[in-house]
Amino acid sequence: MKNMPRYAEYKDSGVEWLGEVPGHWGVDRLKRSVFSCQNGIWGNEAQQDNNDIPCVRVADFDRQRLRVVFNEPTIRNVSEKERIGRALQHGNLLIEKSGGGENQLVGCVVLYDVSHTAICSNFIARIQLASEMSSSFWRYVHAAIYAVRLNYKSIKQTSGIQNLDESQYFDERVAFPPLPEQSVIAAFLDRETGKIDALVAEQEKLIALLKEKRQAVISHAVTKGLNPDAPMKDSGIEWLGEVPEHWRVIPMKYLVHLRSGGTPSKEVSEYWNGALPWASAKDIKSDLLADTEDHITEYAIEQGAATLLEVGVILVVVRGMILARDFPITITCAPMAINQDLKAIVPVRQLMTIFFAWFLRGTARETLCRLDESGHGTKALRMDAWTSLEVTVPPLPEQSTIVAYLDQQTAQFDTLTFEAQRAIDLLKERRTALISAAVTGKIDVRGMVP
Repeated sequence: MKNMPRYAEYKDSGVEWLGEVPGHWGVDRLKRSVFSCQNGIWGNEAQQDNNDIPCVRVADFDRQRLRVVFNEPTIRNVSEKERIGRALQHGNLLIEKSGGGENQLVGCVVLYDVSHTAICSNFIARIQLASEMSSSFWRYVHAAIYAVRLNYKSIKQTSGIQNLDESQYFDERVAFPPLPEQSVIAAFLDRETGKIDALVAEQEKLIALLKEKRQAVISHAVTKGLNPDAPMKDSGIEWLGEVPEHWRVIPMKYLVHLRSGGTPSKEVSEYWNGALPWASAKDIKSDLLADTEDHITEYAIEQGAATLLEVGVILVVVRGMILARDFPITITCAPMAINQDLKAIVPVRQLMTIFFAWFLRGTARETLCRLDESGHGTKALRMDAWTSLEVTVPPLPEQSTIVAYLDQQTAQFDTLTFEAQRAIDLLKERRTALISAAVTGKIDVRGMVP
């Protein structure tokens, strides 16, 4: 780190990821820092008796601040016998030993600094540190290991779930400062990462406010128009309220055609990996969609196994868990097919495609997501209720004016949001670099802590 003091003397650690370390530090296997590592237990459903106990899950890990956040603990029923060697104590470390995801390695380690007694789930192991080890310091060591993906070679894959080979992981070599230095480094990182986290929180708050303001601008434009002096009338619809007097309000089903998607049959599966985009819910992440993660070939179209959509069609998700929290809208800007979790919307009269896309984006998710949850927990739109959604229909020239206005306004919001997210990314990069530099001895922080 630039402009930060270094130790007077260094030595080669003999470990690639560590490089040189201060001359008086030791280098040893990670397991030297560990007294015991005990797998957690999931137990049984809560019984409202003396065996009920809070259970830490991976979902309770604050991966940014490297600690457990226990706002709404899961209660499980675990007997006193089963708790032996598993009860969590303040200062324990918790390591995620099973789980992970497509873009997230298993092996995150956090500090348990909660005061009340709990256990951890079977996807987690409790680490009791050896003597002369600072728990706060060692969570930062594990964070540095995770940041350089040193845990990757200790990960075994089983049925889509990542499992951490703890024995192999604890064989990795790390630097061991004396305990007083561990405490000083931990105090320095607690203070400095706290400052960075506060700045990140400010930027995250700004992004939330920008998103809220963006939504309000869209909603007002597509339901109230741009002329504040326009005469208004009662739409007769509670969520719409008043609309401009010269606008019409018409159920969606009279204005659009819906086109369904599907998955090609096994007979044409060998031709899936082709050139044509094949959209699913995971692709609906932006206002415009040009390409997708999955592709099919023209053969699937020719065999009637998929329908090719033209450019300029609105895509919405009609089935899937994403409907529990969001209702993404996109417009195709390349020919593509869609799977069964999507529907294409084609306005056919009195309605510009782009205006209608803005209308859907400006409508509250609670209004759009009229869900049928009766089938095995799967979330799906009630299409009869959804297509009865009332749509505001300004004259076509006014629709065009509103579209141009929203293009310009949302571009400004998106620029500000991008800048705020870029600031967050840079702050997180600095946080990671600072942790790594401190726990590997690249900076000397002994004089920087009161």
